[in-house]
Amino acid sequence: MIDFYYWPTPNGWKVAILLEELALPYTLIPVNIGKGDQFTPEFLALNPNHRMPVIVDHDVAGDPVPVFESGAIMHYLADKYGKFMPQDPLGRKETLEWLFWQVGNLGPMAGQHSHFFNYAPEGEKQEGYGFTRYKNEYHRCLGVLERRLTGREWLVGEAYSIADMINWPWVLIAKAMGQPLDDFPNVARWRAAVKARPAVRRAVDLGKELRRSAPPDEEERSLLFNQTANTATEQAS
Repeated sequence: MIDFYYWPTPNGWKVAILLEELALPYTLIPVNIGKGDQFTPEFLALNPNHRMPVIVDHDVAGDPVPVFESGAIMHYLADKYGKFMPQDPLGRKETLEWLFWQVGNLGPMAGQHSHFFNYAPEGEKQEGYGFTRYKNEYHRCLGVLERRLTGREWLVGEAYSIADMINWPWVLIAKAMGQPLDDFPNVARWRAAVKARPAVRRAVDLGKELRRSAPPDEEERSLLFNQTANTATEQAS
């Protein structure tokens, strides 16, 4: 059994997709990031970076194993169960390249663009330096995917893998962040192919009611986007 610490966001969807694709039993533990659940002492014991998702694997010899960071979780599960990760050295190498590319490029750039697009003050939202910077970086990352997917069905080799799963959630919401995919036909085709998978649909639906029932208020938005080194200490006290 796996404990899955989760909130319905693109980063949470990544791991939800893999859990659903593997058909693994798991216990969903909501981490309401708007309420500050990620700063409790119990959660910090699992992830010192106070971010979800996190898993705790109980199907091990000895003490349960916590794993944090979405890329590390997906690598861990794919290796453990021998699925959605190529077995040949070149395929593994390429899968890890696109795994690390996502957590170092697409994810952070899309996340920052989402922040400025959805939460920045009006004067910064459409014309400020930060908005323009991250909008352009997100566009650049989509261009990287577009080139990679030219003549390819999936990101690595001939099979769907964790490389596709980890990159897809931040492309799913492109239009909702003001970025149409008209200039990226390969990305649009790939986005639709991943979205059509039943496990992916189940993952994106996971916990939808949590977000609807607990939208962040102004104080919670401030908590989310004005964190400092002291935030975790203040919340846990």
